[in-house]
Amino acid sequence: MDWKTLRTTARENFKGACRVCPVCNGVVCASEVPGMGGLATGASFRNNVSALAEVKLSLRTVHAVCQPDPSYSLFGHQLTLPVIGAAIGGIALNMNNAMTESDYAQAVVSGCRQAGTVCMTGDGPVPIVFDSGLAAVRDSGGMAIPIIKPRETEKIVELAKRAEAAGAIAFGIDIDAAALVNMTNAGQPVGPKTKQDLAYIKRHTAIPFIVKGIMTADEAEACRDAGADAIVVSNHGGRALDHTPGTAEVLPYIAEAIAESQMTILVDGGIRSGADVLKMLALGADAVLIGRPLAQGAVGGGAEGVATVLAKIKSELIAAMVLTGTARVTDVSEDVICL
Repeated sequence: MDWKTLRTTARENFKGACRVCPVCNGVVCASEVPGMGGLATGASFRNNVSALAEVKLSLRTVHAVCQPDPSYSLFGHQLTLPVIGAAIGGIALNMNNAMTESDYAQAVVSGCRQAGTVCMTGDGPVPIVFDSGLAAVRDSGGMAIPIIKPRETEKIVELAKRAEAAGAIAFGIDIDAAALVNMTNAGQPVGPKTKQDLAYIKRHTAIPFIVKGIMTADEAEACRDAGADAIVVSNHGGRALDHTPGTAEVLPYIAEAIAESQMTILVDGGIRSGADVLKMLALGADAVLIGRPLAQGAVGGGAEGVATVLAKIKSELIAAMVLTGTARVTDVSEDVICL
Protein backbone atom coordinates (compact mmCIF):
# COMPACT_ATOMS: atom_id res chain seq x y z
CA MET A 1 0.00 0.00 0.00
CA ASP A 2 1.30 3.47 -0.91
CA TRP A 3 2.52 5.29 2.22
CA LYS A 4 1.27 8.73 1.19
CA THR A 5 -2.17 7.44 0.27
CA LEU A 6 -2.40 5.54 3.55
CA ARG A 7 -1.73 8.63 5.61
CA THR A 8 -4.02 10.86 3.53
CA THR A 9 -6.88 8.38 3.83
CA ALA A 10 -6.31 8.02 7.57
CA ARG A 11 -6.41 11.79 8.05
CA GLU A 12 -9.70 12.01 6.16
CA ASN A 13 -11.32 9.11 8.01
CA PHE A 14 -10.28 10.34 11.46
CA LYS A 15 -12.21 13.60 10.86
CA GLY A 16 -9.96 15.51 13.23
CA ALA A 17 -9.66 12.89 15.97
CA CYS A 18 -6.07 12.40 14.77
CA ARG A 19 -4.39 14.83 12.37
CA VAL A 20 -1.80 12.22 11.28
CA CYS A 21 0.90 14.82 11.86
CA PRO A 22 4.32 14.59 10.14
CA VAL A 23 5.74 13.93 13.62
CA CYS A 24 3.39 12.18 16.07
CA ASN A 25 4.58 13.92 19.24
CA GLY A 26 1.41 14.91 21.11
CA VAL A 27 1.75 18.66 20.56
CA VAL A 28 -1.26 19.37 18.36
CA CYS A 29 -3.57 16.94 20.16
CA ALA A 30 -2.59 17.85 23.74
CA SER A 31 -5.50 17.49 26.19
CA GLU A 32 -7.71 15.77 23.60
CA VAL A 33 -9.01 12.93 25.75
CA PRO A 34 -11.38 11.51 24.53
CA GLY A 35 -9.44 11.62 21.31
CA MET A 36 -5.92 10.50 20.49
CA GLY A 37 -4.00 13.03 22.56
CA GLY A 38 -2.35 13.09 25.94
CA LEU A 39 -4.16 13.82 29.20
CA ALA A 40 -4.41 17.41 30.51
CA THR A 41 -1.31 19.35 29.36
CA GLY A 42 -0.18 16.37 27.28
CA ALA A 43 3.23 16.44 28.98
CA SER A 44 3.42 12.68 29.51
CA PHE A 45 2.78 11.98 25.81
CA ARG A 46 5.38 14.57 24.79
CA ASN A 47 7.86 13.23 27.35
CA ASN A 48 7.63 9.77 25.79
CA VAL A 49 8.65 11.17 22.41
CA SER A 50 11.30 13.60 23.65
CA ALA A 51 12.94 11.07 26.00
CA LEU A 52 13.37 8.62 23.15
CA ALA A 53 14.64 11.35 20.84
CA GLU A 54 17.36 12.16 23.37
CA VAL A 55 18.79 8.64 23.00
CA LYS A 56 21.49 8.65 20.32
CA LEU A 57 22.66 5.67 18.26
CA SER A 58 26.32 4.83 17.63
CA LEU A 59 27.03 4.49 13.91
CA ARG A 60 29.29 1.46 13.34
CA THR A 61 30.15 0.05 9.93
CA VAL A 62 33.45 -1.77 10.45
CA HIS A 63 31.97 -5.22 11.03
CA ALA A 64 30.53 -8.25 9.23
CA VAL A 65 26.80 -7.82 10.03
CA CYS A 66 25.14 -7.71 6.60
CA GLN A 67 21.96 -9.70 7.17
CA PRO A 68 20.79 -9.11 10.76
CA ASP A 69 18.08 -11.24 12.34
CA PRO A 70 15.09 -9.17 13.59
CA SER A 71 13.04 -12.19 14.71
CA TYR A 72 11.87 -12.59 18.30
CA SER A 73 10.14 -15.33 20.31
CA LEU A 74 7.30 -14.33 22.65
CA PHE A 75 6.11 -17.06 25.01
CA GLY A 76 7.39 -19.64 22.55
CA HIS A 77 5.76 -18.05 19.49
CA GLN A 78 8.16 -16.90 16.77
CA LEU A 79 7.62 -13.34 15.52
CA THR A 80 9.32 -11.73 12.53
CA LEU A 81 10.15 -8.61 14.54
CA PRO A 82 10.10 -7.52 18.21
CA VAL A 83 7.08 -5.25 17.71
CA ILE A 84 3.62 -5.99 19.13
CA GLY A 85 0.44 -4.06 18.41
CA ALA A 86 -0.73 -2.16 21.49
CA ALA A 87 -4.31 -2.49 22.75
CA ILE A 88 -6.59 0.39 21.78
CA GLY A 89 -10.32 0.34 22.53
CA GLY A 90 -13.14 2.87 22.57
CA ILE A 91 -12.96 3.55 18.84
CA ALA A 92 -16.24 5.44 18.65
CA LEU A 93 -15.27 7.72 21.51
CA ASN A 94 -11.62 8.30 20.64
CA MET A 95 -11.60 8.08 16.84
CA ASN A 96 -14.83 9.81 15.77
CA ASN A 97 -16.32 6.49 14.64
CA ALA A 98 -13.60 6.14 12.02
CA MET A 99 -14.24 2.38 12.25
CA THR A 100 -16.49 0.09 14.24
CA GLU A 101 -15.02 -1.59 17.30
CA SER A 102 -15.16 -4.96 15.56
CA ASP A 103 -13.62 -3.75 12.30
CA TYR A 104 -10.79 -2.08 14.18
CA ALA A 105 -9.97 -5.18 16.23
CA GLN A 106 -10.03 -7.36 13.13
CA ALA A 107 -7.84 -4.92 11.18
CA VAL A 108 -5.08 -4.62 13.75
CA VAL A 109 -5.01 -8.29 14.69
CA SER A 110 -5.10 -9.44 11.06
CA GLY A 111 -2.59 -6.81 9.93
CA CYS A 112 -0.17 -7.82 12.66
CA ARG A 113 -0.55 -11.47 11.66
CA GLN A 114 0.17 -10.56 8.02
CA ALA A 115 3.36 -8.87 9.21
CA GLY A 116 4.35 -11.92 11.26
CA THR A 117 3.63 -10.58 14.72
CA VAL A 118 0.79 -10.30 17.26
CA CYS A 119 -1.51 -7.59 18.54
CA MET A 120 -3.06 -6.85 21.90
CA THR A 121 -6.80 -6.17 22.03
CA GLY A 122 -8.66 -3.85 24.37
CA ASP A 123 -11.34 -3.60 27.02
CA GLY A 124 -13.78 -0.87 27.99
CA PRO A 125 -17.00 0.16 29.74
CA VAL A 126 -19.22 -1.51 27.14
CA PRO A 127 -18.95 -5.27 26.44
CA ILE A 128 -18.48 -4.80 22.70
CA VAL A 129 -14.90 -3.59 23.25
CA PHE A 130 -13.65 -6.76 24.92
CA ASP A 131 -15.93 -9.03 22.91
CA SER A 132 -14.74 -7.59 19.58
CA GLY A 133 -11.16 -8.19 20.58
CA LEU A 134 -11.95 -11.73 21.68
CA ALA A 135 -13.59 -12.46 18.32
CA ALA A 136 -10.46 -11.24 16.56
CA VAL A 137 -8.39 -13.50 18.82
CA ARG A 138 -10.44 -16.52 17.74
CA ASP A 139 -10.29 -15.55 14.08
CA SER A 140 -6.50 -15.24 14.26
CA GLY A 141 -6.11 -18.74 15.64
CA GLY A 142 -5.29 -17.32 19.06
CA MET A 143 -2.37 -15.16 17.93
CA ALA A 144 -3.43 -12.11 19.91
CA ILE A 145 -3.38 -10.96 23.53
CA PRO A 146 -6.50 -9.56 25.25
CA ILE A 147 -5.75 -6.78 27.73
CA ILE A 148 -8.24 -6.35 30.60
CA LYS A 149 -8.90 -3.18 32.60
CA PRO A 150 -7.91 -3.42 36.31
CA ARG A 151 -11.41 -4.47 37.29
CA GLU A 152 -12.36 -6.39 40.41
CA THR A 153 -9.91 -9.26 40.74
CA GLU A 154 -12.44 -12.06 40.25
CA LYS A 155 -13.74 -10.35 37.10
CA ILE A 156 -10.22 -10.20 35.70
CA VAL A 157 -9.86 -13.94 36.30
CA GLU A 158 -13.21 -14.56 34.60
CA LEU A 159 -12.23 -12.57 31.49
CA ALA A 160 -8.76 -14.14 31.44
CA LYS A 161 -10.36 -17.58 31.31
CA ARG A 162 -12.49 -16.43 28.39
CA ALA A 163 -9.29 -15.32 26.68
CA GLU A 164 -7.76 -18.74 27.31
CA ALA A 165 -10.85 -20.46 25.91
CA ALA A 166 -10.52 -18.34 22.77
CA GLY A 167 -6.99 -19.67 22.33
CA ALA A 168 -5.11 -16.49 23.26
CA ILE A 169 -1.36 -16.92 23.72
CA ALA A 170 -1.45 -14.65 26.80
CA PHE A 171 -3.56 -12.04 28.57
CA GLY A 172 -2.79 -8.91 30.53
CA ILE A 173 -4.16 -6.07 32.61
CA ASP A 174 -3.44 -2.41 31.91
CA ILE A 175 -3.02 -1.49 35.54
CA ASP A 176 -2.23 2.10 34.49
CA ALA A 177 -5.98 2.50 33.77
CA ALA A 178 -6.67 2.35 37.52
CA ALA A 179 -8.40 5.75 37.63
CA LEU A 180 -10.57 5.59 34.49
CA VAL A 181 -13.77 7.41 35.41
CA ASN A 182 -15.74 6.07 32.44
CA MET A 183 -15.33 2.51 33.73
CA THR A 184 -16.52 3.38 37.24
CA ASN A 185 -19.41 5.46 35.88
CA ALA A 186 -20.49 2.43 33.86
CA GLY A 187 -20.72 0.35 37.03
CA GLN A 188 -17.46 -1.46 36.36
CA PRO A 189 -15.05 -0.05 38.92
CA VAL A 190 -11.32 -0.18 38.33
CA GLY A 191 -8.43 0.51 40.67
CA PRO A 192 -4.89 -0.33 41.73
CA LYS A 193 -3.88 -3.91 42.51
CA THR A 194 -1.74 -5.15 45.37
CA LYS A 195 1.04 -7.67 44.91
CA GLN A 196 -1.29 -10.19 46.52
CA ASP A 197 -4.00 -9.39 43.94
CA LEU A 198 -1.53 -9.98 41.11
CA ALA A 199 -0.37 -13.25 42.67
CA TYR A 200 -4.01 -14.37 42.98
CA ILE A 201 -4.64 -13.63 39.29
CA LYS A 202 -1.53 -15.58 38.32
CA ARG A 203 -2.50 -18.58 40.46
CA HIS A 204 -6.00 -18.76 39.01
CA THR A 205 -5.10 -18.46 35.32
CA ALA A 206 -3.25 -20.77 32.98
CA ILE A 207 -1.81 -18.66 30.14
CA PRO A 208 1.04 -16.12 30.45
CA PHE A 209 0.13 -13.02 32.48
CA ILE A 210 1.27 -9.51 31.49
CA VAL A 211 1.06 -6.43 33.73
CA LYS A 212 1.03 -3.24 31.66
CA GLY A 213 1.64 0.20 33.17
CA ILE A 214 4.84 -0.17 35.20
CA MET A 215 6.96 2.96 35.59
CA THR A 216 9.13 2.26 38.66
CA ALA A 217 11.69 -0.38 39.60
CA ASP A 218 9.93 -1.33 42.84
CA GLU A 219 6.66 -2.06 41.07
CA ALA A 220 8.53 -4.15 38.48
CA GLU A 221 9.97 -6.13 41.40
CA ALA A 222 6.48 -6.53 42.87
CA CYS A 223 5.23 -7.95 39.56
CA ARG A 224 8.18 -10.32 39.48
CA ASP A 225 7.50 -11.47 43.03
CA ALA A 226 3.81 -12.00 42.18
CA GLY A 227 4.78 -14.35 39.37
CA ALA A 228 3.88 -12.19 36.36
CA ASP A 229 5.33 -13.47 33.12
CA ALA A 230 5.89 -10.02 31.62
CA ILE A 231 5.53 -6.33 32.30
CA VAL A 232 4.98 -3.41 29.96
CA VAL A 233 6.84 -0.25 30.90
CA SER A 234 4.14 2.26 30.03
CA ASN A 235 2.41 5.46 31.11
CA HIS A 236 -0.69 4.56 29.08
CA GLY A 237 0.48 6.61 26.13
CA GLY A 238 0.40 9.72 28.28
CA ARG A 239 -3.33 9.26 28.88
CA ALA A 240 -3.41 8.22 32.56
CA LEU A 241 -1.40 10.76 34.60
CA ASP A 242 0.00 14.11 33.51
CA HIS A 243 3.69 14.98 34.02
CA THR A 244 5.15 11.47 34.16
CA PRO A 245 8.63 10.87 32.70
CA GLY A 246 8.98 9.29 29.30
CA THR A 247 9.23 5.50 29.28
CA ALA A 248 12.74 5.63 27.79
CA GLU A 249 13.87 7.51 30.92
CA VAL A 250 12.75 4.85 33.40
CA LEU A 251 13.28 1.70 31.33
CA PRO A 252 17.01 1.23 32.13
CA TYR A 253 16.39 1.37 35.89
CA ILE A 254 13.52 -1.09 35.65
CA ALA A 255 15.54 -3.47 33.46
CA GLU A 256 18.45 -3.36 35.90
CA ALA A 257 16.20 -4.05 38.90
CA ILE A 258 14.82 -7.29 37.44
CA ALA A 259 17.81 -8.31 35.34
CA GLU A 260 18.18 -11.68 37.07
CA SER A 261 14.53 -12.68 36.57
CA GLN A 262 12.96 -14.58 33.68
CA MET A 263 10.25 -11.93 33.28
CA THR A 264 9.83 -10.46 29.81
CA ILE A 265 10.18 -6.68 29.59
CA LEU A 266 8.03 -4.89 27.03
CA VAL A 267 7.79 -1.12 26.58
CA ASP A 268 5.65 1.40 24.72
CA GLY A 269 5.58 5.18 24.41
CA GLY A 270 6.58 7.35 21.45
CA ILE A 271 8.04 4.55 19.32
CA ARG A 272 7.67 5.67 15.73
CA SER A 273 10.46 3.99 13.73
CA GLY A 274 12.73 1.00 13.51
CA ALA A 275 15.51 3.09 15.00
CA ASP A 276 13.27 3.80 17.99
CA VAL A 277 12.69 0.06 18.40
CA LEU A 278 16.45 -0.56 18.48
CA LYS A 279 16.92 2.20 21.06
CA MET A 280 14.37 0.61 23.40
CA LEU A 281 16.02 -2.79 23.05
CA ALA A 282 19.39 -1.24 23.90
CA LEU A 283 17.82 0.41 26.97
CA GLY A 284 16.68 -2.96 28.29
CA ALA A 285 13.44 -4.04 26.60
CA ASP A 286 12.92 -7.45 25.03
CA ALA A 287 10.31 -6.12 22.61
CA VAL A 288 8.11 -3.04 22.13
CA LEU A 289 4.45 -2.12 21.74
CA ILE A 290 3.24 0.36 19.13
CA GLY A 291 -0.22 1.96 19.28
CA ARG A 292 -0.98 5.20 17.47
CA PRO A 293 0.98 4.39 14.25
CA LEU A 294 -0.96 1.13 13.88
CA ALA A 295 -4.23 2.95 14.56
CA GLN A 296 -3.36 5.27 11.68
CA GLY A 297 -2.60 2.23 9.53
CA ALA A 298 -5.92 0.58 10.40
CA VAL A 299 -8.00 3.70 9.81
CA GLY A 300 -6.13 4.48 6.59
CA GLY A 301 -6.03 1.02 5.08
CA GLY A 302 -7.47 -1.70 7.29
CA ALA A 303 -5.36 -4.81 7.82
CA GLU A 304 -3.23 -3.97 4.80
CA GLY A 305 -2.53 -0.54 6.26
CA VAL A 306 -1.41 -2.06 9.56
CA ALA A 307 0.86 -4.50 7.72
CA THR A 308 2.29 -1.60 5.70
CA VAL A 309 3.22 0.33 8.83
CA LEU A 310 4.90 -2.74 10.33
CA ALA A 311 6.77 -3.51 7.09
CA LYS A 312 8.17 0.03 7.14
CA ILE A 313 9.26 -0.28 10.78
CA LYS A 314 10.85 -3.68 10.11
CA SER A 315 12.81 -2.28 7.15
CA GLU A 316 14.01 0.64 9.29
CA LEU A 317 14.95 -1.72 12.11
CA ILE A 318 17.05 -3.92 9.82
CA ALA A 319 18.83 -0.86 8.43
CA ALA A 320 19.52 0.42 11.95
CA MET A 321 20.89 -2.99 12.93
CA VAL A 322 23.27 -3.02 9.97
CA LEU A 323 24.44 0.50 10.76
CA THR A 324 25.11 -0.30 14.42
CA GLY A 325 26.61 -3.74 13.93
CA THR A 326 23.72 -5.52 15.64
CA ALA A 327 23.37 -9.12 14.48
CA ARG A 328 20.25 -10.15 16.45
CA VAL A 329 17.49 -8.29 18.28
CA THR A 330 17.81 -10.85 21.06
CA ASP A 331 21.36 -9.70 21.76
CA VAL A 332 21.53 -5.91 21.51
CA SER A 333 24.66 -4.41 23.03
CA GLU A 334 24.60 -1.30 25.20
CA ASP A 335 27.26 -0.01 22.82
CA VAL A 336 24.48 0.59 20.30
CA ILE A 337 23.61 3.82 22.10
CA CYS A 338 25.76 6.79 23.09
CA LEU A 339 25.52 7.35 26.84
